[in-house]
Amino acid sequence: MSSHADGFGKTGESIKTGESMKTDEAGKKMGMWLFLYTEIILFGGLFVLYAVYFTQYTGDFIQGGKELNRIFGVVNTIILLISSFAVAASITAIQKGQKKIALWAIGSSLGCGAIFLVNKYFEWGHKIAIGIYPNSERLLDGPDGQNMFFGLYYVITGLHGLHIILGMTFLAVSFWFVLAGRVTASRFALLENAGLYWHLVDLIWIFVFPLFYLII
Repeated sequence: MSSHADGFGKTGESIKTGESMKTDEAGKKMGMWLFLYTEIILFGGLFVLYAVYFTQYTGDFIQGGKELNRIFGVVNTIILLISSFAVAASITAIQKGQKKIALWAIGSSLGCGAIFLVNKYFEWGHKIAIGIYPNSERLLDGPDGQNMFFGLYYVITGLHGLHIILGMTFLAVSFWFVLAGRVTASRFALLENAGLYWHLVDLIWIFVFPLFYLII
């Protein structure tokens, strides 16, 4: 009788442990969605601000957009789309127990993020070198709208760049946890949350790209 009781006890404990793990995973995902909501509000507010000034300085904004290199914008867009695919592939791989593929995919996403930041560094560096930055002599001597356009450009793309760095940090932590065996097919909330954040960062860029580089 005692052996049967012990068996039932262990079964009950394992069920409770499984339910606890599911609750924990769901809680982590819920927390990430709440955090993403605050990020959407942040960038949403900046996009509204852009729209307000665009209606006031439409011609200046269009002229300012012509100063930006569309090739940089297109390349960075492609890079982020590839990185999103790689992150999604890493989650699928870890769910199937394919650890090496998951690590390769996360590493590819990190590489794409690094290339994006390098491109942005050269793009910003060129603009600053020719005197195109907020309150520079060149912009102060020109139309007010262009100074406002580039002010928003540096704020929004700079803030997005910081989010890229944060996303890469999140992915790097996930990479280490997968490598250490702490993210597995049955416990992958960390990687999934990192993927959600990375997808949001990519989605934000999809809005940023046309607002600044394709403005007509």
